[in-house]
Amino acid sequence: MAFSKYTRRNKIRRRIRKSLAGTAERPRLSVYRSNKEIYAQIIDDTTGKTLSAASSRDKGFKANGNKAEVAKEVGKAIAEKAKEAGIEAVAFDRGGYLYHGRVKQLAEGAREGGLKF
Repeated sequence: MAFSKYTRRNKIRRRIRKSLAGTAERPRLSVYRSNKEIYAQIIDDTTGKTLSAASSRDKGFKANGNKAEVAKEVGKAIAEKAKEAGIEAVAFDRGGYLYHGRVKQLAEGAREGGLKF
């Protein structure tokens, strides 16, 4: 019997997080994708603090188009917030999602915004 989507994603997520941790010099860019929205956080795992966050639900966030285009704009927004916080490089945590579609668009938007992975 196959795993449910939730169980499968959590197994992948745990496997990724074994080898990936955010430090003060290179924090972790974590992605969460719901059916309608997309969220990104930059996290320092040594202190357990979220340094900056952006999502498609933020006040003042205006993005039209399909969900992939919105994800790209969220990537650009998180890159801007990271620059303001003095963050240049991050470790990308796809959160158990496959690297295509909205997750890939968010990563490309963050790279366009100036973040280095």
